Amino acid sequence: MKLPSLRIALLAALLPISALAASEQDDEVDPTKIDVRDAIECRLDAPTYNGFAMAVAGDDKLAAKLGWKLVKSNNFLLKEYDLPSPITVAGAYSTRRIAFTSTGVLAILDQPDPAVIAREEKIENAMPSDGLVDALVASGKVTRAQAEAQIKFRKFIGERVIRDETDPADGDHFRAHTRIALNVSNVASHPGKTLYGCSYKIELLDKDGNPL
Repeated sequence: MKLPSLRIALLAALLPISALAASEQDDEVDPTKIDVRDAIECRLDAPTYNGFAMAVAGDDKLAAKLGWKLVKSNNFLLKEYDLPSPITVAGAYSTRRIAFTSTGVLAILDQPDPAVIAREEKIENAMPSDGLVDALVASGKVTRAQAEAQIKFRKFIGERVIRDETDPADGDHFRAHTRIALNVSNVASHPGKTLYGCSYKIELLDKDGNPL
């Protein structure tokens, strides 16, 4: 699928020639040929992923063609699909449930403790609850056991950056900042589950490197 000529013209006005060439090349990728496991495991570049995600939910109706069934989610930030057959990600975890976010795609895994997968992926928790437990204990109002019992949901969210690149300055051209990261997390809406996947972000910058 080629970019419409108007879209090419707009991109040419915004991006350096090298970035436009990369965009055109990536646009040649057929979204129907993309394996969702590659998207989840951060094996795609950002333009290819964006084309894939747009095809899934857009006019191409790729999800239906692949046999994916849209399912009701308990989290309005997640658009969930049930796959026709299981996929294996994160080494040996099998699932039929995936979810798209505003920036990426996740596998919903039957693992109640995200730290298990995170250790394997060398990902640390950016929101450990130990500090809150320590603060409650230090207050003298509760014991550690009581504090841990009060904090029933232990939030985990962490990432390992796979790619973080900014196009070099090129005169007055706008440029792009690309960031791809492998994520491990949990959410209260999905108890007993670990969310494992990849985020793909492209941010346009002005000639001075400031976000638009």
